[in-house]
This record gives sequence, C-alpha cells and structure tokens, in this order.
Amino acid sequence: MRKILLAALALGSIAIQPAQAQEPAKIKLGTLYASTGRSAAISVPVHTSLKMWIDQKNEEGGVFIKAFNKKIPIELIAYDNQSTTATAATLYNRLITQDKVDLLVADSGSILTSVAVPIAREHKMLLVNQNGTGTSFFSKDNPYIVLTSNPVASRWPQSLVDFTVKQKGAVGIKRAALLYSTNDFCAAEATTVRERFKEAGIELVYDQGVPTETSNYTVIINNIRAANPDVVVHFGYPPNDIAFLRNIQDSGAKFKMLFSSYPGLEQELLTRNVGAAGLGGIFTYVPSTAMNYPVNFGMNMQEFIAMWRKKGGGHHLGLNAVAGYTTGLVLEKALAEANSLDQLELRRAIFAQSGKLKTLAGAFELNDEGAQIGMSFALGQMAVKPGDTEAKLVVIHPEGEATGKPVFQSTK
Repeated sequence: MRKILLAALALGSIAIQPAQAQEPAKIKLGTLYASTGRSAAISVPVHTSLKMWIDQKNEEGGVFIKAFNKKIPIELIAYDNQSTTATAATLYNRLITQDKVDLLVADSGSILTSVAVPIAREHKMLLVNQNGTGTSFFSKDNPYIVLTSNPVASRWPQSLVDFTVKQKGAVGIKRAALLYSTNDFCAAEATTVRERFKEAGIELVYDQGVPTETSNYTVIINNIRAANPDVVVHFGYPPNDIAFLRNIQDSGAKFKMLFSSYPGLEQELLTRNVGAAGLGGIFTYVPSTAMNYPVNFGMNMQEFIAMWRKKGGGHHLGLNAVAGYTTGLVLEKALAEANSLDQLELRRAIFAQSGKLKTLAGAFELNDEGAQIGMSFALGQMAVKPGDTEAKLVVIHPEGEATGKPVFQSTK
C-alpha cells in the first residue's frame, strides 16, 4: 500500500509540473521599416544593419538560446510602413497577433516608435526599442519597453549645453534661439536646452516649435535673425536639417554659434544634400562612427565600417547604420542569458547587460524605466577649407575627447 501511495504521489507531482516550452524551429523577430517618406533616411540604415546582424548569426547556425541550450536560426518578419504611423500601428498589431513573433523590434525614430509603445504594452509584449528616444515613452509602470541603441532624448544635448554655458563669459554667448520639430524626440531635446539655459542665465530670445513636416525655413530664419541671438540651436530629423541648412545658405545669415544635429550624425547624407560648404562651421553631435569606443562584445568600429561598405547596400554610413547592429548585439547577449522566451524574462536578461556591455556604440546602461542613459554624444564642429568636397568633423567637447578647438563665426 505504501508503494502504491508513493507511486500515486509521484504521478501527481509529474502531472502538476508546468510543461516545458517546445523548442522552436526558428526564433521569429518582427520589425518594421520605412522605405519611403520622411523617416526613410533614418529607418533604412537601421533596418539594413539589423538584417546584417541576423545574416551573420544565421551563417553561424543561429543565435545561442540558453533556454534550449543550442543555436537556433532567426526568422526575420519585416513590413514596410512607408513612414506612416497609421500603417505602422496596423503592422505592429499584425506582428503580435497574427505572426506571433518572439521578439518585437520597433522601427527607427520616435515618430514610428510612438504608436508601438501602447500596443506592445497592451499585449504584454516587450518592445525592443532601437532608437525611438522620446522621453515620454518610458515610465515606471510600463515594463514592456527597453531602449537599446541610443540614449534617451533628454540626454542628447548634455555636451552641447555644457559647452555653450562655458562660453557665456568666454566669448559672450548670452542670447539664444531655440527651434525644434514638434515630435517626442526633438521636443525632449528642446526641454533640456531650455531648462539648462534658463539655469545658466542665457536668455531665450526665440523659442519655437514647428511641424516635423516643415520644409521651408526662410521666414523662420528671418525672424530668428531679427531676434539677434548669439547661438542658434536647431533640433529636427535629417529632412529638417537639410532644408534648414539650405535656407541658411540662401539667406546668408550668420550667427556666432549655430548647432544642428545631423551634419555630424549622418555626415554622408548631409554632405550629399547640402554640400560641404553649407556644413562649414556648424556645431553638431558626434556619432559613434567617428569615435573608437573599446568593445567587449561584437565588432569594433573599424570592422563594422568594413562590413558596411561591403554589405550595406550603398546606404550612407552614420549613427543609424550602427543602431540596428547594436540592437542585435543586445538581443544576442540577452538570449544567451534568458531562462525562457517569456517577455519579462527577456527584459530581465537585457537589464542584466546594463553597466557591463560595451559595444561599438559605447557603454550600454539603462535606468529603471528601460531608457538608455549610456552611449552619450560628444559635441563637434564641421571644419571645411575652401575647395573641400568633404567636411572634417572635429570633436570639441568634452575636453578629454577633443581633437580640436572651436571656431566662432563673425556676424559682421
């Protein structure tokens, strides 16, 4: 009787144990991209480098999954949203509910990521957010988002503001103009600048948000010039920077210090569309492609650039070309750490890399809300000599990373 009882208990124990997840033939990674429209300039390079990482892993037999103790190939399921948020929302839902992807990766940029945040949260799906850096995306009550490839937008202008404030007494920067596109990304950058300038006693004589679709800045530039600022700070996406800097050239406007984001971040794209002369003297962010960060996982920058030139499909090299590959590295480390493919377990595994992982994009570090606070940007300036067909990006701040001295324009 005792043996029968023990056997019955053993069978009961087996019956109530949770079933082991069935080993998948492939890991399904779902994402979107924009082949056309205003977001294409930042979306296509990100998507291309993410695919490069997937191809690299599949050539090696797949990515190692700790939960199954083996390499499993990655199946990429990708749809074109054509830079339209309504289309993107439909397609994010499709990836989750119909394709039933294991990993949900957002499209590039805050505009096309914004619609994914509530959808992923509703379905309790972790949104692997490549570079949608809008500060409003992150909150303590939403565990279904993590930023992998760029710092949260509020941290982007730190070096810009630190440097500008130091110039207040040195070169007489006391009046500022702030122009930004009214999307989550640019508005968060503008908030940081506005608050820090106010603290430092730099007067904002012009502070204006304009639609992201703005393509002509002629009247705006005239209004800025009439306000007589010492420094002009412009935040927009590449199409905004291209239009703004072309109009600056056409107007002949001169400011002691003029900042625009993408001359440095996407130098090849801006040079092609504005020309080297139009970039001369512009202060800008310095991308990881111009740095040589030490890595403890994945390719270093020189190796990545060589691969990009060979397999990047002729797309421009810049900040966004690195983002997709960086996302892949973060996922690779997480899948080798996670005990299952449960979404919150994947989040835990990604958080386990914070403060440890160093990639070609810089140090990977997250705050409690899943926002990236590593991978910071230095401040640079575009240097162009007469006759040059390309500008040279000079790092000017922080001082420990500087490769040259700033040059301020004469406004006379």
